[in-house]
Amino acid sequence: MSDTNAPAVTLLTLGSRCGAKAKPEGEPPPDFVRLADVAPRIRQDMRYAGPENFMGRPVPGYCAAQCWLRREVAEALAAVQKDAERAGRSLVVYDCYRPQRATAAFIAWAADPSDQTMKAAYYPHLDKAALFELGYIARASAHSTGIAVDLALIGMDFGTPFDLFDEASGTRDPAIPDDAKQNRAELGALMQRRGFVNFEKEWWHFTLEGLSGVAPHDFEVR
Repeated sequence: MSDTNAPAVTLLTLGSRCGAKAKPEGEPPPDFVRLADVAPRIRQDMRYAGPENFMGRPVPGYCAAQCWLRREVAEALAAVQKDAERAGRSLVVYDCYRPQRATAAFIAWAADPSDQTMKAAYYPHLDKAALFELGYIARASAHSTGIAVDLALIGMDFGTPFDLFDEASGTRDPAIPDDAKQNRAELGALMQRRGFVNFEKEWWHFTLEGLSGVAPHDFEVR
């Protein structure tokens, strides 16, 4: 991906998965906002709305490549972006709010040993059956509450790609190159300053503190 601070939001229609005949799932709650409306300079590269992910196909519930978050999370992320820009950096988000049906699709995919299409790219060193045990696939996700976000800094090497199921994706993995360690530390410091906490198995995953107990949702991403 090119290194630029310009906003980039690409919409993607997912055919019958999100077509006019689909069962209505309701509107986003009033405390949810589009990140593009709050922080338009943050790039959006929403991986689950297209085929560039560990399933190799668009994920149910993602009817557009659009980041939705609880308002306070989006506002905190906007503050991170301003801090990053002062340092000559800029954010790119890969996933934000995640419909519960998407998590259900992840679970079904992980339980299907016949589907190994994306193994080489996303879990080359692991048996697919181990993804639950190792915590890479979970039965519930903070993403479904709108308080979690997956992201990186544009144009920087973090040692592994987003969503690689591997020990090297652990934030403090000692085996990655020194520059990747420094980049992970820089991202972590930017996020921590604005109240975000990192998930230690995934350098890209952050949750805003102080919002525990919020309900999960299943409205479609549009």
